[in-house]
Amino acid sequence: MNSISSFFSKSLEEMRTAVTWPTYSELQSNSLLVLVSSLLFALVIWGIDIVFENLMRLVYSSAA
Repeated sequence: MNSISSFFSKSLEEMRTAVTWPTYSELQSNSLLVLVSSLLFALVIWGIDIVFENLMRLVYSSAA
């Protein structure tokens, strides 16, 4: 039990002293970057899905 409390104590101390936390403006800009990147990635995946959907419709309609 002592090792568990020691682990959490050392972890908390490291979070206070060794971790470099971003400033609020850095956090905002990084969050915006992640949001824009996620939206662009979603749009690319959506476009690929539409292309494959149309290809599959073309394949299945010509096979019937």
